[in-house]
Amino acid sequence: MATWKTLLLQDSASPIMEQLTFFHDHTLLILIIITILVGQMLISMLFNKFTHRFLLEGQLIEMIWTILPALILIVIALPSLRILYILDELYSPMITIKAIGHQWYWSYEYSDYKKIEFDSYMIQSNELKNFNFRLLDVDNRLVVPFNSQIRILTTSADVIHSWAVPSLGIKIDSTPGRLNQTNFFINRAGLFFGQCSEI
Repeated sequence: MATWKTLLLQDSASPIMEQLTFFHDHTLLILIIITILVGQMLISMLFNKFTHRFLLEGQLIEMIWTILPALILIVIALPSLRILYILDELYSPMITIKAIGHQWYWSYEYSDYKKIEFDSYMIQSNELKNFNFRLLDVDNRLVVPFNSQIRILTTSADVIHSWAVPSLGIKIDSTPGRLNQTNFFINRAGLFFGQCSEI
């Protein structure tokens, strides 16, 4: 779970989130290197007293600053495409759960074995216990097994919602009249908080 004053991502609890964290760090490293190089060039140009009055064209430098950004974009795009492919890959799920978004609460249905339905309301601020998290804890939690593939189907009963659990690397839109699906695999047991991420 995210804590105060941290700039990092939440601790991953699924292979997808581990891949997303690795991609984030990979891209951030490339951006930091580019920022340092460009900053160093700008500072050296500012304090440099030399001028080249007769420089009209430089084909070598133009070729370098055209090809180098293209190569950098390819180095960033290839891992991104791989993760996008993994996100859409649906394996044989052990359990299918249907999440229906309503304004201010979610309804869940386990439909594989015994039909179980329940509503999950956020606990009001005046009813919170000392161990509850404000705006995150609910009265009925969704319970799923770990070390197994889980498919989630989402839809909405009223407005557009977005079912998200950041620790699992999941965010899927819930649109009225449309059924979206994704899957996830949980590495470790724990309590993971989600929210509607639609702004």
